[in-house]
Amino acid sequence: MAVKIITSANFEAEVLNAKEPVLVDVWAPWCNPCKMLSPIVDEVAEEAVGFSVGKVNADENQELVNRFHIMSIPTLLVFKNGELVNKSVGLISKDEVKALLA
Repeated sequence: MAVKIITSANFEAEVLNAKEPVLVDVWAPWCNPCKMLSPIVDEVAEEAVGFSVGKVNADENQELVNRFHIMSIPTLLVFKNGELVNKSVGLISKDEVKALLA
């Protein structure tokens, strides 16, 4: 499944109103750990069954960064039924990303 680009404008529709759980990667183009995590998130998205994956550019969506009190990136957020149920800050392995969704 392709990674969705999440913005402040489509966040409610793509994440909060999603039928399945959503993994959201909050990143920025200048962030080196984000660049290392991105291919891992892309791999998880390719293998996604029963959940979707989206990415939020922190620089372009400051409202979402503030709303979820994101102090460091990369940050992974997991939403189920419109609720934030899990969070991870920093570079983690593919297995750790999958564990967030379990």
